[in-house]
Amino acid sequence: MASVGKWAPGASYGPVLSQTDLYLLNSGQNTELELNPIIEGKLDKVPLQFNLISGYSGSMVTNPNGEAVMQGRDEPATLPRVSQLIVISRHSPWCTIVKKETGVTIGDLCSALFKEYTENYVTDAELSTVPARVQDHMKRTAANNFVSAQSNQVPAGWGYSYPPANLPDKIRRVDWLRERVYVDRFDRDDGYARSRLGFKAPNVLVMDLTG
Repeated sequence: MASVGKWAPGASYGPVLSQTDLYLLNSGQNTELELNPIIEGKLDKVPLQFNLISGYSGSMVTNPNGEAVMQGRDEPATLPRVSQLIVISRHSPWCTIVKKETGVTIGDLCSALFKEYTENYVTDAELSTVPARVQDHMKRTAANNFVSAQSNQVPAGWGYSYPPANLPDKIRRVDWLRERVYVDRFDRDDGYARSRLGFKAPNVLVMDLTG
């Protein structure tokens, strides 16, 4: 019988841990989740480099239907598999919660982040926390991203197929990031998680962004 790869898509490796399961397991010991090497940025031949503006990744390949799809998108993001991941970043004030009862995959993770940053606007209260010159930079970024969106087609499967029709009068969360729009990798940092969320957990990931 042929062996199944460690990160093979599907339900080949044990149960999916819920948030409650993780809490109970972590209450008496320091439980750790193993991150898929693609999202850890450890595979040179399959670079994550997920662009939060365009939805494209450095690991894109063309499927038989001629569509650009992410290599490894159906692989589990962690082992053991979990039904929820919590994503924070040092470059933004938001927290993204990714849920899937059958286990969060790399595709689920990227899709949730893409929607989080392209479909939500920065509030006036959030904008007021940064200096005026940074606000101006964000507004210029929003205009540039709008122009770029008119000529780019978002890859299939991210749930956002068409660019906005009118010049934006608001700043999206992706515009807040300015040039840091590439998700390079994810890691764990319990100290940072505690400072941001008030708690640490095995399924809290820190998203590293680059320009």
